[in-house]
Amino acid sequence: MPAVVLTAEAEEQAERLPKVIHARILKLVERLANWPDVSGAKALGGDLAGWYRLRTGDYRLRFRVKGGKIIVDKIGHRRDFYED
Repeated sequence: MPAVVLTAEAEEQAERLPKVIHARILKLVERLANWPDVSGAKALGGDLAGWYRLRTGDYRLRFRVKGGKIIVDKIGHRRDFYED
């Protein structure tokens, strides 16, 4: 079972979300502990190859698997989620 780690930026982004959305994002983070048996994870392409995303409604969570860790680095609304 891999360890799920949120970057400082991802934690800050999660804290700024509405409480209902924040709770849904926390459930996604808990589900990531069951990697690779996580339904709904989509591999990203292009410049984001090697990254995955999970969604809940209009909100997204981006992560990558590195060694025995799952690193969540971005959480946000879909309208500006894929812009970097």
